[in-house]
Amino acid sequence: MRETKTARIERMHKEYDILCRMIPQPQCALHFTSPLQLLIATVLSAQTTDKRVNTVTPELFATYPTAHDLAEANPAQIEDIIHPLGFYRSKTQHLIGLATALDERFDGQVPQSMDELTSLPGVGRKTANVVLGNAFGIPGFPVDTHVMRVTGRLRWRSDWRSTHLDPVKIEREITACFPPEEWTDLSHRLILFGRSTCHARTPDCANCPLAATCPSAGISTK
Repeated sequence: MRETKTARIERMHKEYDILCRMIPQPQCALHFTSPLQLLIATVLSAQTTDKRVNTVTPELFATYPTAHDLAEANPAQIEDIIHPLGFYRSKTQHLIGLATALDERFDGQVPQSMDELTSLPGVGRKTANVVLGNAFGIPGFPVDTHVMRVTGRLRWRSDWRSTHLDPVKIEREITACFPPEEWTDLSHRLILFGRSTCHARTPDCANCPLAATCPSAGISTK
């Protein structure tokens, strides 16, 4: 029997209540002490893990504490620091371009709006949402691969069958079902749940607290 939209939203909230009990205090996995540090770390996290980013950022932040310092840096020195992350040459250019834009256009400060953040080199909507939600407490819902996978398996979104996913469409559809003050933690919980239980290749359905209501329990390997 096809699930109605009302029933789906009711199920979403019940499943999210379980995730809230499972993960009572979600935190950003990237280590930072300022908006600039979070912005840099998030840019570096592309195509690698947050854990690995955290191994190089202490030295990077200590060596280049301001946007101006990073903008004026010797690229070879940055490359040496972030080499373990892979794609270090292109990431170095992204960091220098980003820092230069911050220094020249925003007096070295990280802006606090989606439009201004996404106007910066190398900053997309996902990165902007991470910074808004975690550095400034402004509602943001970053959509990464974990969020796309989990919301698809749970069928929280209408395009769960699609193989051509639009992160912006997913963001809009999911956030429409939750209050803005919950968006950042909602994203964190979905990401952490994806990492711990709803794995990409072999989801741990046998030990999943959402298995009783998940439409994909025991059958999904997407």
